[in-house]
Amino acid sequence: MAEVVEVSIVTVRDIFQDEAGRKSRFSEEYRNLSALIILDKQDMIRLGAKDGQKLLVKNDVGMIIVAAKTSEDEPHPGLAFMYNSPWSNQLVSDEICEGSIPGFKSIKATLSIAEGNITQIAELQARMQS
Repeated sequence: MAEVVEVSIVTVRDIFQDEAGRKSRFSEEYRNLSALIILDKQDMIRLGAKDGQKLLVKNDVGMIIVAAKTSEDEPHPGLAFMYNSPWSNQLVSDEICEGSIPGFKSIKATLSIAEGNITQIAELQARMQS
């Protein structure tokens, strides 16, 4: 049975994802580049996940379903990356950290294999308006 994996998520910027968002935040291209979590190979193995598999990412602030991708970087177990997007923003606390900005660089979360589909951007918008 796959286990739950705890990670610290760092949000990053990506020129391709950013450009897709400028064209349309409702496009499939933007969703495919944004609703993604990049994990160390060992964390993928621990989860029993493959590239493209849907993961539930959850913490005290919120939860989302995104696609998994294996990192090509040097090993970094326990450290995950997400592009700055409406998906990653669902996990960011509104508490202000040092420097008067929210904590985008160390988001604690748990990961598990998801049963459903990637969280749709319309649902994310509805959450932000409530």
